[in-house]
Amino acid sequence: MKTKSKKIIKSIFVFSFICFLVSISSCKDEKVVEEIIRPVKFTEVSLLDGDKVRNFSGTAKTEKIINLSFRNTGIITMLDMKLGQQVKEGELLGELDNVQSRLNYESAIESQNSAESQMNTSKLSLNRVRTLYEKGSSSLSDYEAAKNSYRTAVASFESSKRSVSIQQEQISYGFLYAPEDGAIASVSAEVDENVSPGQAIGVLNAGTAIEIALGLPESVINAVEKNMKVKVSFTAIQDEIFDAKVTEVAPSLDQNTSTYPVRITINKTDDRIKSGMAANVNFEFVDEDISRDKVIIPASGVGEDGEGRFVFLIEGEGESYHVNKQLITIGELTPDGFEVVSGLKIGQKIATAGLQTLLDGQKVKLN
Repeated sequence: MKTKSKKIIKSIFVFSFICFLVSISSCKDEKVVEEIIRPVKFTEVSLLDGDKVRNFSGTAKTEKIINLSFRNTGIITMLDMKLGQQVKEGELLGELDNVQSRLNYESAIESQNSAESQMNTSKLSLNRVRTLYEKGSSSLSDYEAAKNSYRTAVASFESSKRSVSIQQEQISYGFLYAPEDGAIASVSAEVDENVSPGQAIGVLNAGTAIEIALGLPESVINAVEKNMKVKVSFTAIQDEIFDAKVTEVAPSLDQNTSTYPVRITINKTDDRIKSGMAANVNFEFVDEDISRDKVIIPASGVGEDGEGRFVFLIEGEGESYHVNKQLITIGELTPDGFEVVSGLKIGQKIATAGLQTLLDGQKVKLN
């Protein structure tokens, strides 16, 4: 009897242990499945208004930028130029040592003195020969030779005077004066530096108006004309729009950028707008040939299967959205997308990407 009881107890223990192992194995195999909600891009159905707003990037600069340079060669002995410095027209900004120009000037003075001496000598000789010729003591050929010699000496003297004037002007080229009122935008030279004629040593921002330089593609250039009104915004100046107008439209393509250069002028000056700032220019193009009561949706939002053309409507509110397949009738394909004849209403939201992988009734979130 005891042996039989022991066997029963052993069997119960073995059965309990097996159940325990099975329960542990079940817990390990159990997986928590999280619902994945797919993000979708969308657009809202609306009427075509006939207006197209295009945005292009450009760079701000003052209406007049002058590269400052000497017209002579030499070593800089004085340079009164600092970044942001306000200067007045005629203000002395720099000076060269002018060694070579001064030597050339002195040489020209010596040549002038020599030419003047030769002219005076030729004049005395001419007077002497003329007197002898009038008395019959000198030949006509001697008299003509004396006159030619004097004319040559006079011409040489006049040439030497012009040379003195030119060399004196060359000395003045060793001084740099501000050509207009403005602000120094950059300085690229230092005192004791040897510079050449025309070598830029600084940049002067002259004028008060601000211009935006940009390039437009051929697809829109014919819609742009002088005095056309535009809107300009700057990355550095948040939440502010500036009125501007088109002041220049290039008639030919820039081969370097493959665009047509255009200049925009801000209507009102603002000290916050600095030269070199990145600008966004908004052009509003009006197409009078487009009917303003058409419903146009992007081509990427239209799918097709055996039932016909369809879109995925996005329905829901808050953060709970799902898509419903909606059959539509489309019209012509325009540059902005398909014209919708029926099947959609103004204000509805439709998915515009990934239609091939969406399912009817699938939960989504707006992207």
